[in-house]
Amino acid sequence: METIGGIECYVPALPHERLCSSRSADDFARNGFKTVAPDYLHGDAVPEDLMTNPGTFDGGKWFAAPDTAGTRPLLDSVLAAFKADGVTSFGATGSCFGGRYVFDLAFDGVIAAAATSHPSLLQVPADLEKYAATAKAPFLINSCTTDGQFPLEAQAKTDEILTGFAPGDPKVKAGKEGEFKSTVEWMFKHM
Repeated sequence: METIGGIECYVPALPHERLCSSRSADDFARNGFKTVAPDYLHGDAVPEDLMTNPGTFDGGKWFAAPDTAGTRPLLDSVLAAFKADGVTSFGATGSCFGGRYVFDLAFDGVIAAAATSHPSLLQVPADLEKYAATAKAPFLINSCTTDGQFPLEAQAKTDEILTGFAPGDPKVKAGKEGEFKSTVEWMFKHM
């Protein structure tokens, strides 16, 4: 963990590897990206033992707690610190709650490339229409057949509105390995 812009961030220091979402950070770092995963949830992460001990975690309560008003300033602090150090190009990838930020950072013109998997908290079709009308960052959305936050209806609306942004190759939807490979290639192409 490092403090960047006053915010605790996971910065891969290979060969160390963390579990869950930090694993993706390690994978991006292995592929040559300077990768930072800010703790914009104020240290309130999903327990690492969630899969082996699910009875101790109230997912509904936890998922309802984070909000962009309370978490986005933390992300902005990290970005400001990098800008102050001379970084001029950013890419963003996020899943679930982090997918919301990929949209918002693109809306604000902060990122050069965008990718998300399992985005949540989207307003469909409003966010998609706004993306098509205002965002400049090329966008990759990795989706799957069963997703309560980004269901098939939302995916179809996305394809309709963002023609040219959404991936057309069904192999992109084949799972984590295909998702990660696609995201890395997308970032290399557009950053």
